[in-house]
Amino acid sequence: MSLNPYAVRAIYLFEMARTFRTLLQSIASPVISTSLYFVVFGSAIGSRMTEIDGIAYGAFIIPGLTMLSLLTESISNASFGIYMPRFAGTIYEVLSAPISFAEILLGYVGAAATKSVMVGTIILITARLFVPYEIAHPVWMIGFLLLTSITFSLFGFIIGLWADSFEKLQLVPLLIVTPLTFLGGSFYSIRMLPPTWQTVTLFNPVVYLVSGFRWSFFGVSDVGVGTSLGMTFLFLVLCVGVVSWMFKTGYRMKA
Repeated sequence: MSLNPYAVRAIYLFEMARTFRTLLQSIASPVISTSLYFVVFGSAIGSRMTEIDGIAYGAFIIPGLTMLSLLTESISNASFGIYMPRFAGTIYEVLSAPISFAEILLGYVGAAATKSVMVGTIILITARLFVPYEIAHPVWMIGFLLLTSITFSLFGFIIGLWADSFEKLQLVPLLIVTPLTFLGGSFYSIRMLPPTWQTVTLFNPVVYLVSGFRWSFFGVSDVGVGTSLGMTFLFLVLCVGVVSWMFKTGYRMKA
């Protein structure tokens, strides 16, 4: 069956319209929050910190802080986008329409990823107001930005289908994703840790995202850029597989 672009467009535009109706919550709030990190860690504390790998501390944390917002927003946008139709009961209108799960997925995940890319871009622009930095590999930076947004929007979509309450909707981002991001080298290089903890940290998937994204900025990373891409693609494939299973079985969608 060929892809129905009108169905994808309808879902995508509906989700994007919701974003523009709540600009303060969807765009302004994460940008302001991240800007406070730049003020405190970049300008105030960063000026008193030594360089890491020859990079000023204020600039060094930019990829990590951007990735923190990117992961949080991707998961939040996608999970809320699919949870609300389930909560309100309007998901049955979507499921009864002559559209495939791929079209539903493209619409919801595409909109969530677009919002995340918008937030990430604005954060990078805002960072220049506080810390000077250069991007060594802009094409790779855009690639990591898009790949991370899509991957974690898929992950957020899974959470939105799994959650049966607003509390569960926030459970994974608050208790798992945010701590993993802070412990994944957002504010430091994992090479600064003792050897044992360096090995333990490599089991944190966020390390590969932050490391690859930082490499695109400064040409330095804690793990190889190929490994970072491979781990991100692996997580992407796993998320697609889980979502496919959820749609085929009607998990948490069919009464």
